Amino acid sequence: MTTTLLRRPAVALAAGVLLLPVSACGGSAEADGSSTVTVTVGYQSKTINTVTAGTLLRSLGHFEKQLKALDDGTTYKVEWQDFATGAPITAQMTAGKIDIGSMGDFPLLINAARGKQLNRPTHLVSVTGYNLKGGLNTVVVAPGSKLTSLKDLKGAKVSTSVGSAADGTLVRALRQAGLDPARDIEKLNQQPAVGASALAAGSADALSQFVAWPGLLAHQGKAKALYDGAQLDLPTFHGVTARADFAERRPAVLEAYLRAQAEATDYLDAHPVDAAEKVAEATGLPAEVVYLYNGAHGIATFDPSVKPQLVSALEEDVAILKAAKLTGDIDVDSFVDDRYVKKALGAGYAERLRAAPPAAASEVWPEGASRTVEFASPDELLVHLARHRDGIRAAYVPDATTGTPWFADKAVWVADGERSLPFVAPETARAYVAGHEGARLISYADALGRAS
Repeated sequence: MTTTLLRRPAVALAAGVLLLPVSACGGSAEADGSSTVTVTVGYQSKTINTVTAGTLLRSLGHFEKQLKALDDGTTYKVEWQDFATGAPITAQMTAGKIDIGSMGDFPLLINAARGKQLNRPTHLVSVTGYNLKGGLNTVVVAPGSKLTSLKDLKGAKVSTSVGSAADGTLVRALRQAGLDPARDIEKLNQQPAVGASALAAGSADALSQFVAWPGLLAHQGKAKALYDGAQLDLPTFHGVTARADFAERRPAVLEAYLRAQAEATDYLDAHPVDAAEKVAEATGLPAEVVYLYNGAHGIATFDPSVKPQLVSALEEDVAILKAAKLTGDIDVDSFVDDRYVKKALGAGYAERLRAAPPAAASEVWPEGASRTVEFASPDELLVHLARHRDGIRAAYVPDATTGTPWFADKAVWVADGERSLPFVAPETARAYVAGHEGARLISYADALGRAS
């Protein structure tokens, strides 16, 4: 936990007025007559699709700057608390110890349910990273696994974090594959790091997790993709939740936070490589993995606006949580409150609301470069890689079916005439081959060879 102290001059007070201490999570009266407000922010540093509300925002110091700009005679203390998942953030919020938190869509719903249950209501006030197709969640298996489709998981042990968006993806994907999530697999309820270890040890046959675990394990050569969450074609996202009592008592502070989040978002969009490096430095994650998700054409799009299609997806998620007996009915409409972000961003909010994700693109990150090189097609990227086999930090290609970016050397490749097409998972690659006469699976080395 880190505390940042921000002091502003006290406003003049009429003689004889008793000054009482005012605080968000706690505070005390200062000797000079000013008041102290502690704002506690819960975030998940390694859940890198929340960086504009946590890791990157903290690194840039935008929230502290916005609080200084309030110039309201208050001394602000910002406490940043880092967690592995959304559940402890919710626990701390409902205990009145965290004011603002960020987490994924399923944890957000649990946040809403717990807040109502404990008479500590919370509200979704903005969005961080999202993917309109669901590509933020992936099912992976060990590199040497013979499993090649979701149907192969029947009777298998699958690690996931129950109540997470990754668990929701697993449940939906298994149902689409004709499997019963409750009976046809043995679900292991584990934290991401524990699940990764279980996969490596062979005590789990597959791992369904959220960003950045699938990309990290693939990058490290410890896993390969079995299922791309974008095959569901259902939005998934991360967002910011605030305690209702805090928002009502400190609207200017919440709006300052949301303006700072928007500034961090703009910084990430303008400087994606530098932002990836900053997040990597703060989290210990490889910058190449951060960029896979948060890059200029990454799996996630960052935008604080609360888009209607994301709210609709949230409403569909309630049924999954109810079936798992994790929540009862949830009034999504009353949970979503975009008043503060609309006010914070003013006229610019409507433009952000209309904005669409950037078009898919193939990218190469050269060693020592502060910018990536974009290519119009995977074939053009392969030609470049074939000519520059050294000095390449990372290469990314979009899945030919879903558009989900993946590492070029970890993708499943298909030759279709003169074209080489990448896929995240083998099942989608095989489906393409089955529907295109003459198409065939090839190795990455073969794809490079064809390009050269």
